[in-house]
Amino acid sequence: MAIEKWLAITSMGLFVMFAGEIISVYNFMIYVPENIEFIQVFEPDPKIFQFISIGVAPAGILAAVSYIMSKQYGSKSIGSMIMIGGVMMFIGMYVSYSMLDKINENYLTDVVMYVPILFMVLSVPVISVGFFLTKQKKKRPKKEYF
Repeated sequence: MAIEKWLAITSMGLFVMFAGEIISVYNFMIYVPENIEFIQVFEPDPKIFQFISIGVAPAGILAAVSYIMSKQYGSKSIGSMIMIGGVMMFIGMYVSYSMLDKINENYLTDVVMYVPILFMVLSVPVISVGFFLTKQKKKRPKKEYF
């Protein structure tokens, strides 16, 4: 496989990992165990920023590099992997947005409330770039007569 396919695979995995991380943090904020001592000092904002920097930021960069490397000739497989990553991120953010009404009031901050909306909106360009890459036609080479 070419390097751009591996970048697209890694990007897709990081998008899915980010969605899983956000869902797990939101699930933790819903079902907080009563007997844990550090709950009084738990703040979700730094953890969410950490997941953004570990998961979705590198995923977006890898998807962009994969797109730039393959936009000249187009690739259905790379475009579909980028689209799948965007769709999985959208689904994960939708699930985490649906969990907002169950979260304890102590943990509801602006970051907790707006991160799912922000990344649902940002998944649309990722999906559209992947769709554009699947529809890209290969350029015909120039014929040299001499």
